[in-house]
Amino acid sequence: MRQKFYAILLCLAFAAGCANAGGATADAATQTAADQITQTQAAAQSPDAQSAEAQAPSQTADEPSALPQGGGGPITITDMTGRMVTLPGPATRIVALTAADCENLYAIGAGDTLVGRGEYCDYPPEVLNIPSVQSGAETNLEQIIALKPQVLLMGTMDQTDEQIVSLENAGIKTVVSNAQDIDGVYTAIQMLGNLMGRQGDADEVVSKMKTDFASVSGNAGANKGKTVYFEVSPLQQGLWTAGSGTFMDEIAGMIGLTNCFGDVSGWGQISEEQVIERNPDYIVTITMYNGEGQKPEDEIMSRAGWGNINAVKNKAILNLQNNELSRPSYRLADGAKLLNDFVNGHR
Repeated sequence: MRQKFYAILLCLAFAAGCANAGGATADAATQTAADQITQTQAAAQSPDAQSAEAQAPSQTADEPSALPQGGGGPITITDMTGRMVTLPGPATRIVALTAADCENLYAIGAGDTLVGRGEYCDYPPEVLNIPSVQSGAETNLEQIIALKPQVLLMGTMDQTDEQIVSLENAGIKTVVSNAQDIDGVYTAIQMLGNLMGRQGDADEVVSKMKTDFASVSGNAGANKGKTVYFEVSPLQQGLWTAGSGTFMDEIAGMIGLTNCFGDVSGWGQISEEQVIERNPDYIVTITMYNGEGQKPEDEIMSRAGWGNINAVKNKAILNLQNNELSRPSYRLADGAKLLNDFVNGHR
């Protein structure tokens, strides 16, 4: 039941996974949305998933706590489910199951500590040289244990007490990240900085993100009254969008746009009729394109009944298929800049 439900979420959450089913890179963007959709949908569709989430209560996006360190002694952090984890020193052998954690490790200069990655981790390109393990609903503990990491970085999807006990018995510490918004991304990055003994590098990454976000919000007033629709799953698989409480919604507000589905909480399924009625000025899609068939932008423009939507009439459709807005990583700042530049070019 859990595996079937997770597979459905992968297809519904992001078109990246559905456009090229069977390819690891094609599915890479789906994890975060699947995690977040699970939190809002699991009670109705998957008792197993609901149970897993209940075991990992969310923590507020405060600064990650770490005990003062000195002389390379033991390091203690609090992960994003409130669990305290202690190591004899900064971690040197890591398996990271989520794509965002992989990206953030490289961003703080700790990519060389990776000895394993989740199958959906595909950025930066050199991470593809790292051995992959099954993740998500099919997390393979035997594969992870065989890589002999000190620490397993994982999200809350299918994170269970049984898994943690098995890993701890094998001498592997588990650290859970659970960024649901931009403040949560800052927390996750700084948590990794503490875990890896790279607090300064993590602070620099967060500082740059904040500077970039401040830059794109500088002319937010010019976009007042304009609306955007985020299409995170294409028509062929059933339309899903990013509502309030998501980082896409945060970034829209940052640059002065109104999310036309801001009344939806989290990730929600919607209808064509709703999109047409709300008539967005801009459309952002994250559908993957492998060079065959219609480009995602052209497919949207060719949809029956969509011709009078402002974004379609003005060809104001942006495809961000490289996960810049699809993962809670440092690259959200890049996605914000790309969206801001696009809007400025179509104003």
